[in-house]
Amino acid sequence: MKYKIGQIIDGKITGIQPYGAFVSLDEENQGLIHVSEVQAGYTKTIQSLLSVGQEVKVQVIDIDEYSQKISLSLRTLENFVPSIQHRRKRYFTNKNKKIGFQTIGEQLPVWIDEALDELE
Repeated sequence: MKYKIGQIIDGKITGIQPYGAFVSLDEENQGLIHVSEVQAGYTKTIQSLLSVGQEVKVQVIDIDEYSQKISLSLRTLENFVPSIQHRRKRYFTNKNKKIGFQTIGEQLPVWIDEALDELE
């Protein structure tokens, strides 16, 4: 095979499916850009970013030696690195009450007594 992992190639989108886009690399070879390799972050629909007939520059990220399938990526050629959004911590109880595991400690003897009564 004349393609190598890491190589950057010009190609043309020949088909789009929900799971990815097929790219013609030359007359004989084609590869697949998986939906996760289209862009950094979440891709809701691949059709909103790519269209059949579109010329793209892709990078070879994997070649299956047995089946000769070529995996391609647009994401690896992006300069944009998405920032991680920090979420506020959610509390299931009131964070102002400093009870911790105190209520479990108080309830544990009751639970043990109930379990022993059921075993008898």
